[in-house]
Amino acid sequence: MPEFIEQLPCHEPQWNPISSVERVQRYQQGIVLICDGNLNLTLSVLAPNLIRVRFSPAVDFIPRRSWSVAIADEEWDIVPFEVEETEEFINIKTAEIMVCVQRDPCRIKFLEQQTGNTFASDTDLGIAWRDNEVTCWKQIGVEEKFYGFGERTGLLNHRGKRFTHWTTDCLDFGVLTDEMYQAIPFFISLSSQVNYGLFFNTTYKSQFDVGASQSDTLQLQTQGNELDYYLIYGQEPATILNTYTKLTGRMSLPPRWALGYHQCRWSYNSETEVRTLVREFRQRRIPCDVIHLDIDYMQGFRVFTWHKQRFPDPKKLIDELTAQGFKIVTIVDPGVKYDPEADYEVCDRGLENNYFIRNKQGKIFHGYVWPDRSVFPDFIRSDVREWWSSLHKNLIDKGVAGIWNDMNEPALDDRPFGDSGNKTCFPLDAPQGDPKEQTNHAETHNVYGLMMARASREALDRLRPKERSFVLTRSGYAGVQKYSAVWTGDNHSLWEHLEMSLPMLCNLGLSGVPFVGADIGGFASNATPELFARWMQVGMLYPFMRGHSVIGSKRHEPWEFGTEVEDICRQYIELRYQLLPYIYTLFWEAANTGAPILRPLLYHYHDDRNTQEFYDQLLLGESLMAAPVYRPGVENRAVYLPEGTWYDWWTGECYQGSKYILAHAPLAKMPMYIRGGSIIPLAPVMQYTSESPVNQLRLRVTPGTGEYTLYEDDGTSFAYRDGLWCTTNYRVSMEGEQIIVDIQARQGDWIPVPRQIIVEVLGKGVQEFEDDGTARRLQF
Repeated sequence: MPEFIEQLPCHEPQWNPISSVERVQRYQQGIVLICDGNLNLTLSVLAPNLIRVRFSPAVDFIPRRSWSVAIADEEWDIVPFEVEETEEFINIKTAEIMVCVQRDPCRIKFLEQQTGNTFASDTDLGIAWRDNEVTCWKQIGVEEKFYGFGERTGLLNHRGKRFTHWTTDCLDFGVLTDEMYQAIPFFISLSSQVNYGLFFNTTYKSQFDVGASQSDTLQLQTQGNELDYYLIYGQEPATILNTYTKLTGRMSLPPRWALGYHQCRWSYNSETEVRTLVREFRQRRIPCDVIHLDIDYMQGFRVFTWHKQRFPDPKKLIDELTAQGFKIVTIVDPGVKYDPEADYEVCDRGLENNYFIRNKQGKIFHGYVWPDRSVFPDFIRSDVREWWSSLHKNLIDKGVAGIWNDMNEPALDDRPFGDSGNKTCFPLDAPQGDPKEQTNHAETHNVYGLMMARASREALDRLRPKERSFVLTRSGYAGVQKYSAVWTGDNHSLWEHLEMSLPMLCNLGLSGVPFVGADIGGFASNATPELFARWMQVGMLYPFMRGHSVIGSKRHEPWEFGTEVEDICRQYIELRYQLLPYIYTLFWEAANTGAPILRPLLYHYHDDRNTQEFYDQLLLGESLMAAPVYRPGVENRAVYLPEGTWYDWWTGECYQGSKYILAHAPLAKMPMYIRGGSIIPLAPVMQYTSESPVNQLRLRVTPGTGEYTLYEDDGTSFAYRDGLWCTTNYRVSMEGEQIIVDIQARQGDWIPVPRQIIVEVLGKGVQEFEDDGTARRLQF
């Protein structure tokens, strides 16, 4: 494949620019511009704030793929728009934006209807193409800042960087790493004038140059033969993400147990070790819901098998763990051990039915991974995904409740096989996909892990039809949130990686992926007691909260660092379980709107210039802010409080915002603050999420004006889809010196167990009542 270069000036012979618009054709959802004789440039109006721009130097566009992450144009409601033509311009007007196309030379710019501010305007270079590559250049405003881009290292604002979208196993990643496990070609641009998002709809290897080559120029380039991007206008990030996730999909509501604490190691390699592990959690009274089993539970690393000596009776083991409140998640890799001489049904059936990837010459492709010489399913094919899904029965029948997909970038060892050469990737010309839309690996590489996660999700939905399940993936593409949670891969037990996890997870959330986490304590190397304690404090905020460590390292269970650290870990894991009503409601919001769960300050305070570079303070939802410590020996740190009133979580001390304060942060304390006018629901501490019904709900209320909606359902089944859920709306307001808490009547058909409600207004007192679902007003 051709290599990217830093600057691709349009006047060089190898690039062919669009020159002029010759004809305009209107259709129901937009216009088609005929350029330079027979080149098509299509602008489709899918929503008042959503425009799709498509260009191909070929006669026809690429047909829509069955594995496309963007919903089809025809699935959007028809939106009214106007088209105006002059000698110089063609203008498309919606209720929110205008697209202005200059005729000669052909250039596109977008304008905000209300103010006329321009954004995402083509530069003088415009759109150009050459063999199997298409590119375009856009202007970057002086104040523009860029966020998202999926899984990225470094700080929060990514202006001045160049990003390649190509899923890659990136062990030992650092702040300069480019290609990562996830490839999500989407960003949000914020400035004082206008905000917008852009999704580059290409699964080929692609790149954003965000002012790296030229500070005032954004370049989009794909190694496919079509330019296809969606432009999303929004006055705030929430609006942009709502539209983007409507386009690419939203997560489903996970089981409540998946929001508890997960424990993992490569590997807990015997049932005896697992029993010892869970006994330690329960005897030490450290809450935990999930144990992950890494590759050593398998027989010779053969997927969908159990090791006969280490795990001789997995069903008995899992039944025992289930009785103690634990769920089991097992790892599943894509590499199938090539073992045609042995009685290994996965390999045999895959070979018999031609389910494995072959090279262009028709020979089965082999690569090396954990099982040694391996073959790989073509997950792009629907029949292969269905077959792969059926194989999960050997896990689900034993009681497994979740699947963890790893090595699915795909990751391969660099050992050569025969005449195939160095195999760090499938051959780019290897055929993949269903016969009617067969393409090659160059187009499907970035969605290989996504389609594996899809197969896992479909397996669990089919094999566990009455219970919600959990899927975790290392690799994915835009839209991965529909199928799976995501963790940031093989990090290290380094303070730098603790710090880096904050912007990485926030940018994933700003890329439409809300269920995210990083390995607490660091996967590789050895955590110090101080590092582990600080990481557990931050991990309490991660939507996906899992401790994990590598084989050969010091063990990273909470009790391995001494009594002081164990007590800190217990305190923050318990706080996580207390906050589960609040966190579960955030997951409901994410499932319905695409909103991130863990948020940078700019998500709610994007007009505050002080927040636009902040990566080391986090919002869990809108009301709870944390300022983690991510350096050794630090016991005080600066904290910026945005506008409004803020209350110290631990002491209740009140602060006025729009200023910095110095927070005292000894090892046992992570500075945390509640926004004024907030209601935070808290549950009793439990050792696992279903240990007992929630018969008491404490509402921590801060003085001010605000409202909050609590969402509830059974946390386990799919009955909520049929209306078995409820919401309760709470409002806090001020009347002179009095604080009023209004509780509206419960809405919905799900009825919680009989419970006591304790309303605690900071500095004002406590009131209690039995919750009967009726409206009431409390005065403090």
